[in-house]
Amino acid sequence: MEHVYLEGPKSRGYEFLFAWRVLRQFIRGFRKLHFIRPCITVFGSARFKEDHKYYAAAKEFGKRIAQLGLTTMTGGGPGIMEAANRGAFENGGHSVGLNIRLPFEQKANPYLHTSITFEHFFVRKVLLVKYSYAFIIMPGGFGTLDEFFETLTLVQTDSITDFPIVLYGKEFHQPLLEYIDHMAEQGTISKEDLKLVLVTDDIDEAMEHISNYISTNYKVKYKKRFWWLFEKS
Repeated sequence: MEHVYLEGPKSRGYEFLFAWRVLRQFIRGFRKLHFIRPCITVFGSARFKEDHKYYAAAKEFGKRIAQLGLTTMTGGGPGIMEAANRGAFENGGHSVGLNIRLPFEQKANPYLHTSITFEHFFVRKVLLVKYSYAFIIMPGGFGTLDEFFETLTLVQTDSITDFPIVLYGKEFHQPLLEYIDHMAEQGTISKEDLKLVLVTDDIDEAMEHISNYISTNYKVKYKKRFWWLFEKS
């Protein structure tokens, strides 16, 4: 990985090549994901093992998403991501992972029908949001919170549609929820913004919230497929 950002402005040639590499990543992602079914993205920690309760919950979410006929999309790594992909993969659903190239080589989990690896987090995050109609945030670390707050900000500012956002794990997220309440009390966010997130420990409640939104606002519409960049259906 190049450590060049603190060296100040680079040459025009360097900046052009950087922009070109970013564009290539976006185009590759668009091509790969062009024909996937509507997704639900599951965010969460890469560190939970198979015997953890949150791994089991994420696996159940993947199963339920498959039962809705939707695609399960994750960051493609281990832990919560693997569990959600696995739940979909083992129950007849489509499973997508958008992995990231890291110094310690995070590897794609084995439960993916479609997998892409990106160099930059910001490219990956755009695509994790672009194809999804709902978002499930499981317990996680800095990366998960980054994804949660960016998605929430996009909904809050009407930059994307008012899609359902589910925050799963009340006990884990309690300190975070208290701070969000504090922000509302201080006026840095509107109290109406608190309604943008469903906080729950109940998988049934979460999936009912998502399925009600989707069935109310969308219907299946078949259309012809036009291959404009040699995508594979």
